[in-house]
Amino acid sequence: MRAFERAQARASVRARVRARVSAAALVVVGLLAGGCSADPAGAPAAPSPDPAASGTSSAPTAARAGATPLEPLPAAVPAALAPYYAQRPVWQPCDSGFECTTFRVPLDYDHPGDGDLTLAAARAAAEPAVPGSASSDPSASASASVSASAAAAVASASQDTRLGSLLLNPGGPGGSAIEYLEAAARTYDHGVRARYDLVGLDPRGVGRSSPVSCLSGDRMDAYTAVGLTPGDRGGVDALVAADKEFAEGCRTQAGAVLGHLSTVEAARDMDVLRALLGDEKLNFVGKSYGTFLGATYAGLFPSRVGRLVLDGAMDPALDSVTGNRTQAGGFETAWAAFAQDCAQREDCPLGRTEQQVGDRLTALLGGVRTAPLPTTDAGRRLTGSQATTGVIQAMYADFLWPKLRAALTDAEAGDGTGLLKLSDDYYGRESDGSYPNLMFANTAVNCLDLPAPFHGPEDVQRAVPEFERVSPHFGRDMAWMALTCAYWPVRATGAAHTVRAAGAAPIVVIGTTRDPATPYAWAQSLAGQLESGRLLTFDGDGHTAYGRHSTCVDGAVNRFLLTGEAPEQGKRCER
Repeated sequence: MRAFERAQARASVRARVRARVSAAALVVVGLLAGGCSADPAGAPAAPSPDPAASGTSSAPTAARAGATPLEPLPAAVPAALAPYYAQRPVWQPCDSGFECTTFRVPLDYDHPGDGDLTLAAARAAAEPAVPGSASSDPSASASASVSASAAAAVASASQDTRLGSLLLNPGGPGGSAIEYLEAAARTYDHGVRARYDLVGLDPRGVGRSSPVSCLSGDRMDAYTAVGLTPGDRGGVDALVAADKEFAEGCRTQAGAVLGHLSTVEAARDMDVLRALLGDEKLNFVGKSYGTFLGATYAGLFPSRVGRLVLDGAMDPALDSVTGNRTQAGGFETAWAAFAQDCAQREDCPLGRTEQQVGDRLTALLGGVRTAPLPTTDAGRRLTGSQATTGVIQAMYADFLWPKLRAALTDAEAGDGTGLLKLSDDYYGRESDGSYPNLMFANTAVNCLDLPAPFHGPEDVQRAVPEFERVSPHFGRDMAWMALTCAYWPVRATGAAHTVRAAGAAPIVVIGTTRDPATPYAWAQSLAGQLESGRLLTFDGDGHTAYGRHSTCVDGAVNRFLLTGEAPEQGKRCER
């Protein structure tokens, strides 16, 4: 977990949160994705102390002023890339009911002869509709919350017409789309599954696609335990040493691949797969960081945009400092919503008012930083950084709030096991002590996509007051989390930019008003940048909305995927 460069979008309440998996299962794995915001239309939301984290568009507008536009690539496939677009991948049965394949892409698109990467994809073939079933009635896909005319429009679409492939990306960066597909495919709407092959492509460096690795399990345990709020020179030195060890491990184990894991390159890989699937246009549902990937694709290949849904949107125009600070405000807003809810429940261990809950959390985290708590995990104690990470993990979805209340109750009694488990879930730590490559890929992608927010500890120390103003509970930690990329062994190749995607088909951008990881203001900004952007607002809590909260959101998205009819601009949904 190392803020804006750590996770431009948390890959999910984990692709691996196997409980309550849904079409929105993946959220984002690091913290570069987010911040929550109040709704400018006056919807009830926890107050945000920073305009950058609010539902107003003033902060994104200011950020856009210095951002350059992303220019599209030539429409014709360059001759040097033609062999990649002409591959004929072989799909084979895999993983209990799915099909898998691999294909090649150039390591460096500017120099295709310098070596290749092998990428992996999986698909769930379209399921033929059974007469009389929900999937045989396309109007059911519009959901009861959509008007009768909308349902009729869906019903008028030929239920026998296959619409091609629908690529899914859960976020991250670093989240495995294959893992997400296999966990969530059958939770997608029946009508959507009947008309599309659902496809998961692990982006380069992720999962099964030439994955990068950085540290062993025991060294990752040490890395996650290092204090994030150093109070003296020794604490600063320990944090810097941990970040340098992480970066050096990535350099040593990943080699040349480390310089070619950018989102632009991943978007170009998606275009190769689009061609290999036989689709003229790309249909795509991206969540969290997946929205950044999808928006990048639209900017590079606007004429090849099919039906794109970007849920839990990131704002590509933000620099990394602004993104981190905004995200801190988002988590503060999400915490306020949790605290309000907790204070009304008998099992809340922290108090009976929002102020009491917040004050007690501050005292609890301070105590754990001074004296780590024992846990039932042999040889491990809960440190302050892990306790904070555990709380942050629970902000991604309100169904985790009961688990957080229980973990805080135990921590108050001197047992850190519950918070440690939440922290482990954040990082994807398995019971055997191993880690997936999620966080390795996450950092590698983020450190390429944007210049480092800070160049050293002194920069962080100067920024801490503003971070704390935005987020009294998490600001200091999140400022220090953003230090990792200062020591990254390869230079960033990207920069903040706007995405217009001129000429693209309508693109649906979904924002949740109290999203802790991708602020609502980011969705407003991205929808405003895109020439064909349509903003769909969900007034609620948690990270992302499609498939998780609202029949209104689900109906609007399913209708778009099945008919191409985008929701009206500014449509608002509730639970």
